[in-house]
Amino acid sequence: MANVGPATMSDFKVLGISRVDQLVDREAIELWQDLCTRTKQRHDPCCMDIFMSAISQARGEPPCPWWHFTAARKKLMSK
Repeated sequence: MANVGPATMSDFKVLGISRVDQLVDREAIELWQDLCTRTKQRHDPCCMDIFMSAISQARGEPPCPWWHFTAARKKLMSK
């Protein structure tokens, strides 16, 4: 999966995600909030960009660079 390296795989493990299909019905902001809660630390919001990329791919969209999701993440976080 594009944009998903060892650090994100580690985050997914913390979140109990071991298969791509587990991402289809998830939302990046919820994954990020859950990760922060489970690890008891605030993670860089850019993690959401990568989560958004992975979710998009899991839903059948073609891979694109994680930074293509930055504007959408910033808009989401401003709400």
